[in-house]
Amino acid sequence: MAEVIRMPRMSDTMTEGVIVAWHKKVGDKVKSGDLMAEIETDKAVMEFESFQDGFLLYIGAEKGTAIPVDTVIAVIGKEGEDYKTALAGSQTITSAAPMVGKNVEPEFIVPSIEKEIPVAESLENERVKASPLAKKIAADSGVNISKIAGTGGEGRIIKKDIEAYLTSGKSRNTQILANRAESFDEVAVSQMRKAIARRLCESKFSAPHFYLKMDIDMDKSMDARKQKNEFLQEKISINDFIIKATALALRENPQVNSSWLGDKIRYNHHIHIGMAVAVDEGLLVPVIKFADEKSIREISAEAKVFGVKAKEKKLQPTDWEGNTFTISNLGMMDIDEFTAIINPPDACILAIGKIRLVPLFDEKGNIKSANIMTVTLSCDHRVVDGSKGAKFLQSLKRFLENPVTMLV
Repeated sequence: MAEVIRMPRMSDTMTEGVIVAWHKKVGDKVKSGDLMAEIETDKAVMEFESFQDGFLLYIGAEKGTAIPVDTVIAVIGKEGEDYKTALAGSQTITSAAPMVGKNVEPEFIVPSIEKEIPVAESLENERVKASPLAKKIAADSGVNISKIAGTGGEGRIIKKDIEAYLTSGKSRNTQILANRAESFDEVAVSQMRKAIARRLCESKFSAPHFYLKMDIDMDKSMDARKQKNEFLQEKISINDFIIKATALALRENPQVNSSWLGDKIRYNHHIHIGMAVAVDEGLLVPVIKFADEKSIREISAEAKVFGVKAKEKKLQPTDWEGNTFTISNLGMMDIDEFTAIINPPDACILAIGKIRLVPLFDEKGNIKSANIMTVTLSCDHRVVDGSKGAKFLQSLKRFLENPVTMLV
């Protein structure tokens, strides 16, 4: 008997999915485990496999169309079997037009702005009191005659009014507008961008944010990174040092490693750090779990893998779940400092700016140069008070300014 295939729920926050590509067409033989389609969720593009053997009898979800979870997207059955019976017995049938053996791209007809503007102006011009010669000169010159004051009888526009207008400063602007058309591109909001927008709005408008900023001298961390890279012959980044230092600072300040749950506050004993990774459609936040127990080298290797998987949209649900604290680093994009919106369910997020060389006074009043990095901690005031956030930043500063302490 033919079986209907529904849009699966591939993450806990998924409400709809978009078919990125079909790997089977109507009439194809399908085996259990065969790749049927690629589906974009609110987190990533994921592969969807068949769970039964048979033939693909029907495809009911167009490529590129948002399909609610549990909506019918296909029917699999015996070769030549009547799939309509299975569809009729289904409670949820997709509203998208079915595809029979081929992908059908939706066609959108957009009115031409360039055609509408002259038509609207010509209708308006016909109602204006003007001599036929004045109308002809105005039309040939691309002038909207309704904008010109007439000096003829009863305000009638005549030849000399058009000529006077054309020699005035207004004529150039009118001609420019007449020869231009407003234009824009509209792109459908991806499932990922919808999820980002929803979660950040919930965070910003429900959690009372406050911000703490601190400058950290990164000279010793930069020296330690250089020595480590020369010794290991690997590329460990400053961000790897920051993740490790953050994890250790959270261990010393567990109140910051927490979540607001409405009627209770959760203080996490484990330390899972989300690292924001920029992709074309927004931000993904893979999670380095038990970061305080890992070496800087282990953190670096894991971060590299996550970075590649994020850009290729190959992150899996287990990769982005469970964060207890998040770091967002825009230093590599030449940003001095910024404030970030808390990533739920975390109570805090750390924003990292670039390392910049600045002049400083030492203890004896002498001027020296130092590599300074500005960090900003965004806190949910329902959970973290100012003093708790400040103590966390003090711990972070101590670890980064004395990186040898991270090896103890």
